[in-house]
Amino acid sequence: MTLLRTHIGQTLRQARIAQSRTLRDVAKEARVSLGYLSEVERGQKEASSELLNSICIALNLSLSAVLVEVTSLVKLHESPVLTVVDTNAA
Repeated sequence: MTLLRTHIGQTLRQARIAQSRTLRDVAKEARVSLGYLSEVERGQKEASSELLNSICIALNLSLSAVLVEVTSLVKLHESPVLTVVDTNAA
């Protein structure tokens, strides 16, 4: 199982790279330290909802769009749940 913060970090990093922006640029605009943003992108820190929103705004993304993308990633990486059906019952 991949941690939620890992998916959030991957999504934020992909958006930043797609915009050809540096960590320094986004961190400054989001008003977070460069090191903290780097740790969030690498999935080592779990950003509070306030900081996550600030990073999203700095990337010109809506928080909901990021969460939808993260939800898709979580679904892809979830382990399937298997159900055993007893054909001999009843």
